[in-house]
Amino acid sequence: MEPAADSARAGRRPGVGPADESVRDDGRQPPGAAATGEAVGDERRPAAAAAGEAVRDGRQPPGVAAAGAAVTDDDHRLAAELAAEAGELLVELRGGLAARGAPAAVLKAEGDRRAHRFLADRLAEARPGDAVLSEEAPDDRARLQADRVWIIDPLDGTREFSEPPRADWAVHVALVVGPRPVAGAVALPAAGLTFSTLDPPEPPPFDGDPPRLAASRNRITFPVLAAAEALGAELVLMGSAGAKAMAVVQGQADAYVHSGGQWEWDSCAPVAVAAAAGCFASRLDGRELRYNQPDPYLPDLLICRRELTGALLDAIEAGVGVGAPLRAGRPGRPGAGGAGRR
Repeated sequence: MEPAADSARAGRRPGVGPADESVRDDGRQPPGAAATGEAVGDERRPAAAAAGEAVRDGRQPPGVAAAGAAVTDDDHRLAAELAAEAGELLVELRGGLAARGAPAAVLKAEGDRRAHRFLADRLAEARPGDAVLSEEAPDDRARLQADRVWIIDPLDGTREFSEPPRADWAVHVALVVGPRPVAGAVALPAAGLTFSTLDPPEPPPFDGDPPRLAASRNRITFPVLAAAEALGAELVLMGSAGAKAMAVVQGQADAYVHSGGQWEWDSCAPVAVAAAAGCFASRLDGRELRYNQPDPYLPDLLICRRELTGALLDAIEAGVGVGAPLRAGRPGRPGAGGAGRR
């Protein structure tokens, strides 16, 4: 099937304008502002009383929108620039290797290596006092004492990158303060798009007939099937967590449901951008997504239009209750050069 990124709307190039208003004219939460507990849509139940409790009423759980003290406009801008520039590097690299007939294994290895080196070098130059957690580098535990941590996936969707001309691969760059993403960007380089918290895109109006559910092209788990059946949703299969999350932001899908294993770098930047754009993001049981944890394994994820939040959480809960357990077997940490499940 055609990758979702190929049908991006013309004339929209998110991530290229200033955005530091305390409240946006369109009612969306600006980057770096606390958005915990704002009611959206029809309220079906009282809100969860404490951080970490499940949320069922369409409100954003604590811990996704940032507490804005330690983030600046330059951080939003840097995330967007780095994701876009790493994407340009990867497009050029892919074209050159493919033209020389390089095998898929070479594209994967060189893509991971070159993109990580570029991002690590640029962050060391631009933010020397910040820590970095990358899929492609050993975990430096000093990050746990750092105030600010950049969480990066230099090439999300390595398999798709190695299969030209597929476009459903991405670059993720996010800044975390405490457990919360406060700035971030997702580049879809093959489509020439970068989405960021600098100027979050506005999802188009919801038509909902039928809802479209983005899911992994590699494996469809029971929670995904339960959600699709409950909503009568059409499955949209693609690679890369970033591509699936940005499909929701662009209106090419209405929700992205994942279970079966991910790591913090798979979801951090997509969650930052989706939340800034007004989407809902949480664990599959409604708990908050928390980053820069001692163990970076973060196995499940829901990103959706807020109109669908309650229905999706209920469907997933009901489906898991009679089917497979929510938490699948833990994969080994990818380490330098590996790939987690997306």
